[in-house]
Parts: sequence; structure tokens; C-alpha cells
Amino acid sequence: MVSANKEMVVYCFDTLVAHFNGEQVPSPAFDEGQHPLFVTWKKAVNGGEPRLRGCIGTLEARCIITGFKDYAIISALRDRRFPPIQAKELPFLQCTVSLLTNYENAANYLDWEVGTHGIIIEFTDPDNNAKRNATYLPEIAEQEGWTKIEAIDSLMRKAGYNGSITESVRKRIQLTRYQSTLFTMHYGEYVSYVKKTRGGAPSVAGLKSH
Repeated sequence: MVSANKEMVVYCFDTLVAHFNGEQVPSPAFDEGQHPLFVTWKKAVNGGEPRLRGCIGTLEARCIITGFKDYAIISALRDRRFPPIQAKELPFLQCTVSLLTNYENAANYLDWEVGTHGIIIEFTDPDNNAKRNATYLPEIAEQEGWTKIEAIDSLMRKAGYNGSITESVRKRIQLTRYQSTLFTMHYGEYVSYVKKTRGGAPSVAGLKSH
């Protein structure tokens, strides 16, 4: 099984840097494979806790090289919850890549463990019969300090459900649980890696060298 690794995060940073520079992305230093995957960008300012800046991926298996290349850009520039990341933000960014594994149909909406499983919920909105779905990666509920029910209720809102959340509504949920491997790297670590492996620091258009 392929696990998330440093080279995958480097490739995501390479992709974003190449985008800002209008250049070709350097070849990745990891092998091809097929996996569902996510790219998460966070930004740390003034030594505070890193805050989400973009997170998008695919729950379907796809080629991980083109997948990371595509979602590095999509999550950085097209997450509708946030304005697009700008080049001047790079020094404050950290990137996490996730490869999703072990998909299982849960017996009910509580049949999963906080800190172990990511969850995908699918349900029909009782107010308008719309099909709704959304996912949280395995680390989210634990990071937020949520119980299972708090995570489910939050995820129903993320899916676009605005009605009242009752036990009968929760019981409509079809839940798929999954696990992931992930790797996180800060921009400063990326710069050090590039210096060591390529003999010079990355330069970015619109970003002053430090």
C-alpha cells in the first residue's frame, strides 16, 4: 500500500510555486498509483495555530501524480470558503497530503471512531428531497474536539442541510467510514528540502527572498 510521504507534499508546493511563476512543475519524486486523495493548506500567522486555508480532494481513486497536481491548485485557489491563496502567503503555509484507504459501509451513523475514521455521509433532505453528501477527513473531529454526534451535525450543515437536526433525520444517513495516511510539511521545510536536493532555494515571483 502506498502511504502519504514527504515527496508528495513537496510536489504540491512545487505545483503552487510553478503556478505563481508561470513555469512547468518539476517531475515528482514518487511513483504512480491510484488512490482517493486530499490536499489541505493551512496558514500560520504570528506563531498562532495554523488555520484552514483550503481543503479539496476526491473520494474516488485516481492517478496520484495528476491528482496531487490538480488538487494542490484547486484547494489553494478554488475552495469557495476562502479567497485564493496569494504568493506572498507562501512563507506562512503548511501543506498536508492525505491518501484515503479502507472504505467500509457503517452499520449506522454512530458506527465509527473519532480520531480513527474519516466519514462520508449521504442522505435525502426531508424538506426538499435533495440528495446531500459531505465528508470530514479522519483528523477533523479530533482536532475540533467533537463527539460523534457533534461531528455528524456539523457535517450535515456542511452538506447544505438547513433544517432542524433530529434523531429521525440522523437515522436517514448512510455513512461510509475510511482511514488515511497523511504527511504535513511547512513551507520552510520545503525550502530546506529544495536547497538540499536541488542546490538552491525556490524563488517565487512576487515574493521577496528572506
